[in-house]
Amino acid sequence: MDVIERIRSIVDSHPIVLFMKGTPQFPMCGFSSRTSQALKAVSADYFPVNVLEDPEVRANLPRYSNWPTFPQLFINGELIGGCDIALELYESGELERLVQDTQKA
Repeated sequence: MDVIERIRSIVDSHPIVLFMKGTPQFPMCGFSSRTSQALKAVSADYFPVNVLEDPEVRANLPRYSNWPTFPQLFINGELIGGCDIALELYESGELERLVQDTQKA
């Protein structure tokens, strides 16, 4: 399986996926930390992927998503965006609604 297929499989297999630097317990950048904290604040059950442990995913995810930076949040197979967008959605209450919708499905 090539790396693009592997990324697609991860995104398709989990309702919420966060490709981040580090882990939720030990984030390795402030943007990843803030995004995982927003997800935790809305009780999201999400699948974290540490791109620092997988150089192929780190190199190819921007090509897959057409988004150049990390973290990258996917909900129901769709790229939501990075840290700034996730925080805007959190502050507006929209992130909680999106998360609740995935957990109902």
